[in-house]
Amino acid sequence: MKSYKTSNPGQPFSFSRTAKKIANRTVLAAMTNKQSYDNGIISEEEIIWLAERAKGGFGIITTAATNVSAEGQGWEGEFGVYDDMHIADLEKLTTTIHQTDSIILAQLFHGGIRSPQKLTGVIPVSASELSCDESETGKCRSASEHDIDNIINNFTKAAIRCVKSGFDGIELHGAHGYLISQFLGTKTNLRQDNWGGDLEQRARFLIEIYESIKKNVPKSFIIGVRISPEIDSIGINLNDTIELVGILKKTDIDFIHLSCWDAFASSNTIPQDNRTLTEIITSSYTNLPAIISTGGVWSSQDAQNVLEQGADLVGVGRVAIAHPNWANNISNINYNPDRPPFTTQHLQKAKLSKIFIDYMRHWNGFVKSDNK
Repeated sequence: MKSYKTSNPGQPFSFSRTAKKIANRTVLAAMTNKQSYDNGIISEEEIIWLAERAKGGFGIITTAATNVSAEGQGWEGEFGVYDDMHIADLEKLTTTIHQTDSIILAQLFHGGIRSPQKLTGVIPVSASELSCDESETGKCRSASEHDIDNIINNFTKAAIRCVKSGFDGIELHGAHGYLISQFLGTKTNLRQDNWGGDLEQRARFLIEIYESIKKNVPKSFIIGVRISPEIDSIGINLNDTIELVGILKKTDIDFIHLSCWDAFASSNTIPQDNRTLTEIITSSYTNLPAIISTGGVWSSQDAQNVLEQGADLVGVGRVAIAHPNWANNISNINYNPDRPPFTTQHLQKAKLSKIFIDYMRHWNGFVKSDNK
């Protein structure tokens, strides 16, 4: 059973491999906001949004998902790290964040089957040939050996650009049904070669991306991965995730980010176990890499609860959208900030752009109607 070192999210933390220190246990999780440019250059609005959360005390700032190739773009307004032309503006971001006590990670992303052909101009690629609404043919392509090698290389070159841009590290997006998780899932990975089959082979794509990046970046550069413990639609269950964590544990990866959606919910895979996903996973091994857990955290009591489940760091999304200073207040045990819906004026004051606010209107009940 893993014993938590602290239940105080205000306590500092150090990554064991890199010895990189962060001011507290709070993590701004990556969040889509669609406010950058069509050529992948990050916008000033996106820099302002992230900088405000750094000023608000977050130990780690994670960017929105950034595509490692033009073919891997997932949505309009996604900023990229697939070309050297992106580096100069990303340097502006990292320089701004480093004026605070925060460190900054870029989340590296490839949409796979979820990269719309109308955006990329090419048929989406995935672990296997599957039905695909984002393809004009109705199907995605199964990745060839050449495709796989090229994508691993794209992730690696993107990480190198992140080093040049001044990032402290990267987070591989292996969650939410995007390309890395498509290789992990039994319903999306139907391959019968060395990239499919049992979990160790389905995880090979992720592990080789990690190993390639590690060989090409400084030892001080943080490398972690975000994973979804359960996604039934693509064939990821908790038992496989526990095994995957064991595989990752054998590497010297710096952190595993559990994207739980609800950090207080129990497992769909093992309904007879009423513990949370984080508790089940962290109690399965000793000496794990740093564990970040994200999903539904709002108050200081929530944050403490997640640490008591065995996580080392607490990730948040929605609460940080409305409350940029959340991290500065989280050591107050009675802190329980206002909940949705929020007025447009409140979100503007929190440094959200019009594009970001309009995107949040699609989240049911988050933004008050201007007519009310």
